[in-house]
Amino acid sequence: MLVRILICPDKFAGTLSAAEVAAAVTEGWLGTAPADECVQRPLSDGGPGFIEVLGTALGGQRIPVTTVDPLGRPVPAEVLLVGTTAYVESAQACGLHLLGEAERDPKAATSYGLGLLLAAAVEAGATEVVVGLGGSAVNDAGAGMLAALGAGPVDVGGYALPYGGVVLGTAERLEGKPRLRQVSIVAATDVDNPLLGLHGASNVFGPQKGASRDDVMRLDAALEHFSGVLEKEFGVEGLALMPGAGAAGGIGAALLALGGRVVSGIGLVTRLIGLDAELDRADLVITGEGSFDHQSLRGKVTAGIANSARDRGLPCVVVAGRNETGHREAASAGVTETYALVEHFGSSDLAFAEPARGLREIAARLATQWSR
Repeated sequence: MLVRILICPDKFAGTLSAAEVAAAVTEGWLGTAPADECVQRPLSDGGPGFIEVLGTALGGQRIPVTTVDPLGRPVPAEVLLVGTTAYVESAQACGLHLLGEAERDPKAATSYGLGLLLAAAVEAGATEVVVGLGGSAVNDAGAGMLAALGAGPVDVGGYALPYGGVVLGTAERLEGKPRLRQVSIVAATDVDNPLLGLHGASNVFGPQKGASRDDVMRLDAALEHFSGVLEKEFGVEGLALMPGAGAAGGIGAALLALGGRVVSGIGLVTRLIGLDAELDRADLVITGEGSFDHQSLRGKVTAGIANSARDRGLPCVVVAGRNETGHREAASAGVTETYALVEHFGSSDLAFAEPARGLREIAARLATQWSR
């Protein structure tokens, strides 16, 4: 009797896309148990890979766009148009992967490129724009994005502010109105952090983007001031404390100020690709991501899939590059077993250099345990 395995991982950041992870796991499993059925459903929670995953599942029109990276350099990107709904991926313009390690500096990085993508979506005729948030190099609360839409921050003298988050402490107002033609905006993210404070964008994610402790304090203070500017300009209250406002370096706050709403990225993707139906038919679920850690359990792909599997009484195996969660907390999220490339190879260097081989080998081992 064959086993039906649903393979639905996120990307392994810096090494493999979600589709490549799923393909490697499938190859390893079928090499050991060729009679089984492996169903691949690569996933994204709104971060890198969002467009690839949805474009594969939904079809639609992929519109090429030249935008700019967090330092203002031209980069290729695309808008996915499905009917009158456009999907854009902030990481294509603001992604940390677009910068070398020495270039990472959230004090100066900009979300301007995301604004260009939103403008392209509007020009394509979209009436709704879904923005995938995650994996960003910026910490500018969407100030650059607003500038690209025609509503950039200016100082008390009326001069436009330069790129970056740290200068936002001198913002006096926004100059102009965002050119969005009344499109509705949806922010797809599984980061529920507020904009400010210990759990805010600067404190939690700033160090990953190259911020020192002093930088974090300066950025948090600058974003506190700028959130007041956004509240005044758009007539909103309590913006800085809204769940999701801290997503993608505070871009979530700007989208909320524009009247957008926040939805679960993994929830949106699983609904659009029909993952629930695949879960209902599965005997075993395999998911995973590059680093399975405490943030993974706060609503990211692995936690969302594990929870859904648990609700159906399905075993769920997590494969990851690195595992930093305890067995008890993983089990409480619905995870049956966890395997990590670092442990498999006994070497971080090998795990990073040969992730596909490691995934094939782990999957082959899993097949010997789970296949009938």
